Amino acid sequence: MPYDILLCDDEVHILRAAEFKLAAAGHKVRTARNGREAWRSIEEQVPDILVTDLQMPEMNGYELIQQVRSNPATAELPIIMLTAKALEIAEGEALRFGLVRILTKPFSPKALLQLIESSLGAGAEAGAPAK
Repeated sequence: MPYDILLCDDEVHILRAAEFKLAAAGHKVRTARNGREAWRSIEEQVPDILVTDLQMPEMNGYELIQQVRSNPATAELPIIMLTAKALEIAEGEALRFGLVRILTKPFSPKALLQLIESSLGAGAEAGAPAK
């Protein structure tokens, strides 16, 4: 089943590599370079899943997630957080923000594809960190 995926990261090479892999697997992929762009995209069309970086200009990943969770139309949107190894998120923090999964950078686009498909296909439990 193709999914509508919103990718948000300020690193263009990460966006392009992930976008290529996800689109090649048949998914509709939209991209945003910061949280503000992502929120505007979500307001236009709520995706099936949001994949967002933590550290970004203008609106960071935490601020974006808070915006998503505070809106009744998007409160249940599945979210995968991308983060650098030095910024790994504790499981309790993941639960607080209602994350589906956490993917540590660097990551392979194939791993992201598998994580998205398993998260949406299996209805994975919120907060479980990716291994």
